[in-house]
Amino acid sequence: MAITLVTGASSGIGLAVVRLAATRGDHVVLVARGRESLDAAARGCVRLGAASTMVLPLDVGDDDAVRECVGEVLDRHGQLDTVIHCAGVVALGRTESLPSELFEGVLRTNLLGSVNVARHVVPVLRSQGSGTLLLVGSALGHITAPSMSAYVISKWGVRALARQLRLENRDRPGVAIVYVAPGGVDTPIYRHAANVIGHEGRPPLPVSSPERAARQILRRVDRGRGRPQLSVANEVIQLGHKMPILYDRVVAPVLGFLFTDLTRPVDPHPGNVLTTMNDENAMRGHRENAALGIVRNLVVRITRPGRGTARSSDPEPPRTSS
Repeated sequence: MAITLVTGASSGIGLAVVRLAATRGDHVVLVARGRESLDAAARGCVRLGAASTMVLPLDVGDDDAVRECVGEVLDRHGQLDTVIHCAGVVALGRTESLPSELFEGVLRTNLLGSVNVARHVVPVLRSQGSGTLLLVGSALGHITAPSMSAYVISKWGVRALARQLRLENRDRPGVAIVYVAPGGVDTPIYRHAANVIGHEGRPPLPVSSPERAARQILRRVDRGRGRPQLSVANEVIQLGHKMPILYDRVVAPVLGFLFTDLTRPVDPHPGNVLTTMNDENAMRGHRENAALGIVRNLVVRITRPGRGTARSSDPEPPRTSS
């Protein structure tokens, strides 16, 4: 029975992954910031057949906390077979519009969090001579998209980190560094996102389920490798990104349209970038049919043209909690 640690295990893809690992009879270690939703996820894992559960609430952006987490797992189990790093946050806003604490918060969780996990997990895997570290990136780690600057930068960094780790660990054939890039997935991440664009975000077409993403991820863990893109659509849009004139003038504006829901206006807010939103954690985002959402966006754009952009060219910074 494998010892499987999953970050971001209280919501979205991370929750789907840890539940699927539980059905395989793994000893699962659940990591995220909020204990309440982690405890609920752990109870679900017990019902699904996990050999054991271990709940470790922490912020992956805190290097000391990650070090202590890995130490606690080793103290209890004596080894660490698989680490699947899913933790991630989103902020919607242009580079100059996002308050610095939100921009840095996205980088802290997504990029520095990935570095922290690697810093403390890789030495364990190397010492064992075996094991897998899987980093969950994004299709946006290969392309660019309007009003997602912080997220795009962080996920390009995660992809670079995975490549660097593979290079540095070629001398340990039993240690697998795996990188995957989901496309649109129906999770709460867009509802949780910090937002200064004036309307809610949403996953773009085609939208996959978190359960499907979890199956794809664990297949790659079992093989120790696999194609990074979890969607054929990701590969198609990557090709477009290699033609900057076409991409910047045509594809990127369309992406911006697909990533937003003009029927759901919101005031600026920090989302879950700086603090967890326990009450809203869930595996699925329960968004409407994506094609129907596009039709509604078109109706808004035609009937209320001003709604296609943020409410203010110079939005007020969202209030953040201390």
